[in-house]
Amino acid sequence: MNYRNGNYAAFYVAEPFSTSNLGAHATKDFCYYNSLKMWKGGDSSFPFNDSHAKTYSVRDSSDWEKTLKPRLHERLKASKNVVLFLSSNTKASRALNEEVRYAIELGLPIIVVYPDFENRSDLVEGKKFKSQVTALWNNLPMFRDNMHKVATLHIPMKKEDVRVALSDTSFTIQSTRPARQYFYNP
Repeated sequence: MNYRNGNYAAFYVAEPFSTSNLGAHATKDFCYYNSLKMWKGGDSSFPFNDSHAKTYSVRDSSDWEKTLKPRLHERLKASKNVVLFLSSNTKASRALNEEVRYAIELGLPIIVVYPDFENRSDLVEGKKFKSQVTALWNNLPMFRDNMHKVATLHIPMKKEDVRVALSDTSFTIQSTRPARQYFYNP
């Protein structure tokens, strides 16, 4: 069995993939993933361990069934959780659907990061998610319809909230936290 210490970042990239020189870098959700890498690069104590860096890179023009899908699975199997970026730009692509589907099959907890929101209080009111948050779940029906099967932690795109979530050992595959929706108190 793989040593599961990685954080798998899942984010939307337009399909068909852009052949421009910018490629994925021109997609907003990919930029949020780059923020994680930037935070780690600027602070070695930032607790992001990139599962994408654990296997060799592949071209996005590679065969889906023979190369891309197996590589996603391999990276997810080496992960302790998933960091899912869910924004107003997110769409249900083949790759993102597969990442979410397989992560849930593996029982990986999902840390949902909302780049459209800055504060914890933007996500919840009392003990319920705000309608602006639940509306984003409709952008990714695979997640919306199956998130009840794993522990999901919902946080805004704020470096310190991401740091706390990634350091929270109760949101890893090694935890026995019950499958349900969680958020940190505002």
